[in-house]
Order: sequence, then C-alpha cells, then structure tokens
Amino acid sequence: MRAIGLMSGTSMDGIDAALIETDGETVSWLGSGLTLPYDAATRALLEGAMADARGVNARDDRPGRLAEAESRITTLHGEAVRALMETLRLTPSDIDVVGFHGQTVIHRPDARLTVQIGLGQALADDLSIPVVADFRAADVAVGGQGAPLVPVFHQALVRALELPAPVAVLNIGGVANVTVLEKDADPIACDTGPGNALIDDFMAERTGRPYDESGRAAAAGRVDEEPVKAVLAHPFFTAPPPKSLDRNEFKAFVAERLNLSGLSTEDGAATLTAVTARTIAALVPLLPRAPQSWIVAGGGARNPTLLTMLEAILGRPVRPAEAVGWSADALEAHAFGFLAVRSLRGLPLTFPTTTGIAAPLTGGVRFSPRLREM
Repeated sequence: MRAIGLMSGTSMDGIDAALIETDGETVSWLGSGLTLPYDAATRALLEGAMADARGVNARDDRPGRLAEAESRITTLHGEAVRALMETLRLTPSDIDVVGFHGQTVIHRPDARLTVQIGLGQALADDLSIPVVADFRAADVAVGGQGAPLVPVFHQALVRALELPAPVAVLNIGGVANVTVLEKDADPIACDTGPGNALIDDFMAERTGRPYDESGRAAAAGRVDEEPVKAVLAHPFFTAPPPKSLDRNEFKAFVAERLNLSGLSTEDGAATLTAVTARTIAALVPLLPRAPQSWIVAGGGARNPTLLTMLEAILGRPVRPAEAVGWSADALEAHAFGFLAVRSLRGLPLTFPTTTGIAAPLTGGVRFSPRLREM
C-alpha cells in the first residue's frame, strides 16, 4: 500500500510528511518527505494550547486555545499532504491512506489520559483520502504507556541491516525515545527523558532562536557537572522500561536543580545537552544487554555536539539515520504511514515490551472521506 505519514512532534517546529510503500510488516520503499515549518504565530498558538491543556481532564476537553489550535494544525496538515503530492506529481487516488499523528498536548498515562489534537474526519474530507488517527488512545485506555509507538516500524527497518546486535534506534525529538532490537524478539522501547525540549526552551528564552543550531552554543560552553548529577537522581531514570513522558515533565524539576539563570547561554546549553546525553545513557544498565549499535534520528541527529557527547558516554559508534539509508527528518513521518497500514490490517501497534500492556494491541481510528455535496 502507498501511504503518507504525518508527524508534528513535541519540538513543535513544523509538520513532517513522507511517502512510504508498505504492507505494514515489511517496508518496500521509503519515499520522499518534506517539512512544513510552523510560523511564529502557529508556534505561539501551540505553546498557548499546551499551557491550556493542563486543564484537560477528559479526551474531548478543549479549553482555552485548544480548539483553535486543533483546527489550525488540521488545516496545515492538509497543506503538507498536498505539497508533498504536488512535488511527487501524485493525486489523492494514488494514496491509500494518510497516517495522522496530530499534536500531543498532554500525555498522562498514569491517569489513562493522552490527547493528540487533530480532526481526523476533517482531514479525510479535505484530502478525499482515508485517514488513520488517534493512534495512542487504545493503548492508554487499557493501562499502557501509549508511547513509544514506532518500535515495530524500527524493527521492520533494522531487519534489513547488518549491524552488531542489539541495535538501538534513538529518536531525539522534544522527548527522546529508544527502541532496542535483537533478532526476532519483541522490541524493547521507552522514552529516555528530555530530548531537545529543555535545550530548545532555554535557547528560545535566551536568544529568541528556537534551538541550538548545530550545537554551536553547547560546543562553546562548559558542562556544570554537579547539577547534572542532581537531575539524574530523579526516579524516572532508574525505572525499568517501558515508561513514557509528557514533553514538560522535567521542566520545573530541571529548573530547580540546574539554576540556569546563573549560567551563561553557552554553559547552559552545554549543561542541558549533557542532561539529554546522560539520561539516554542511563537506560543502558536497565537493558538485558547493552546495545552494540546506535542509530539516531530526529532533530537531535542534527546536533553534532550532542552526538559527540553520546558516543563518548556510550562507548559505541553513534550513526545518524542517513548513514544507514534512512532520513533523520522524515523517519517518524514514515513510521506513521507504516502504522496507518498496520492499523488498517488490524495488526498490533504496541506490545508488552514497548508500552507495558498485557498483550499486543492494535490501535488507531479510521476516517473515510465523506462525499461532498454538489
């Protein structure tokens, strides 16, 4: 089947759209992708919606700016799909399904609550293409973590590689998550901690720029070691997988322990980058075997300072996704195209070793386009 996957991650920098051909078990082709960046007004709207989401107690609650943000991102996701189809000279009839992750605004699996805003029916109607959305709800409803969702996709990709096992596929977005794969065993996966979120928020506050481009500020700074150790004392980092996080889970905790106001921009960036690297490495002792190969995707793969720190701490090669023929930017979008096809086929998306559920479980909600009145 030919699918377009869509991803708007916790970094809230834009929408990734990517084409994939798959049967939901194997990947025939990783097609082209593109990114539709959010403008400043949309980012501000999403940040406001994230703040308003603290008042959400049920999946359908849309207090404050959430309803406006939901409508806005649905429109923009439609634009991203059309832009990708135009570049590839495709029409809606060429696409079997669109995988629409939406924008996570709150993720509290302990309360069996996860909300990814985005109007699946409206997107299907707009595009005249079937849409699969709301991928996490079924897992969280039965007590699962609801994240990460992409391990079964990583497993399909890694089967085609010849790398020393176990292989760890690390995605560093706003939150970092990892999939650990060995032979045909079910993937082990979890969120590892703050990925780019803390660094991005710090750089936006200090410089007005949304991230530390190429890790330049961190490379020029010095890591303040003691507060990094204090952050690592949080019980999340010694809890075994599976486990997952909300984007802002550590914002207050880290602010209390790092005293960023007392650090220069460069030292603050270096210290937060070290937090990301060391919280990823903290997972290794909790695994059955230490990964021998690491593949990194997401925005963090564009930060050589972070990758250098990771390689030094892990003592293993750390490869960006492009080094194995994948796209670091489009990988999660490809994943949601893959997951949409699995959902259509009723195949499991989550597993006991990835989200903590009792048995493998499918998920996602299908929306068929409605005929437009003439």
